[in-house]
Amino acid sequence: MKIFSKLEEYDYEQIVFCQDKSSGLKAIIAIHDTTLGPALGGTRIYDYKTDEDAIEDALRLAKGMTYKNAALGLDLGGGKAVIIGDPKKIKNEALFRAFGRFVEGLNGRYITGEDMNMTQQDAAYISCETNYIVGLETGSGNPSPITAYGILKGIQAALNEVYGSDDLKGRTVAIQGLGAVGRCLAELLYEAGAILYVTSRDQAKIDKAVAELEATPVTLNEIYGIECDVFSPCAIGAIINDTTIEKLKCKIVAGSANNQLAECRHGDMIEKRGILYVPDYVVNSGGVINIIDDISGREYNKENAMKNTAKIYDACKKVFDIAKRDGIPTYKAADRLAEERIAAVSKIKTIYNKK
Repeated sequence: MKIFSKLEEYDYEQIVFCQDKSSGLKAIIAIHDTTLGPALGGTRIYDYKTDEDAIEDALRLAKGMTYKNAALGLDLGGGKAVIIGDPKKIKNEALFRAFGRFVEGLNGRYITGEDMNMTQQDAAYISCETNYIVGLETGSGNPSPITAYGILKGIQAALNEVYGSDDLKGRTVAIQGLGAVGRCLAELLYEAGAILYVTSRDQAKIDKAVAELEATPVTLNEIYGIECDVFSPCAIGAIINDTTIEKLKCKIVAGSANNQLAECRHGDMIEKRGILYVPDYVVNSGGVINIIDDISGREYNKENAMKNTAKIYDACKKVFDIAKRDGIPTYKAADRLAEERIAAVSKIKTIYNKK
């Protein structure tokens, strides 16, 4: 991989490679853009096959956070961190504290938080070494329930767009992944009367969903071909690709996974198939909304967080309206919304202001 060519492609600002032999830490912090403010984005732990895969994921996720924060109207840039390794084997206090020291070394350019395969305890260890972390139990806490609520509102906006009604009763939803967000979303959908199909790499999570939510279990490969109203990707990214698009039998794609489109052209492909794609960084933004109080220093207020997260419904409808107005796919409409705000704010940055 030609690192600088990769950075130039989407104008990334910085990559930080973090290594600590004693604790086993191998991590990458990617900062995409800080025009609007410090780069915000969580840290995920994943057993990548290669270092290049880890770099690619960190970069894609960081860019997604820039667009997410911009589209939400937040004064935050985009960044992301990945810790390389099997989360069931590598976790230890020293590893997270070492990572926290690397975050601290960036002096506020990057603010982290909990993401895939991280727990509140892991985040607490990181916070021992840096204040540039949000979503702790002492603040807003686990963002997964709020993120799931935002996905629910986005699904309702999409249902309204396609069927003219927000009602989930009797609607079929195929959920890929039953992690922290996927499970919370499944519970909300079940309570709303939806019929669920689920899959996961963890059989225990599938069994629990079957027992408690009357879900129908399917294999990892079968989930794409389920005839349903909504396909909800809630695991890893790049799952809308040349292979899976041919299998899809849904009317809507809306889920919590980041970077669902393997390539931009896949957004064009599902558009041509008449499938409404709800851009991931818009619909899954509840987690960011949930931690705004942490960043501002205000006391966390769950009621306000829920109220603000409900606005994801309106944000999704705005994206659909732009797509129809400009005759473009929804993923391009969301990008346009974010890019226009970044461009507008970048112009006022030329005004000198000593700090």
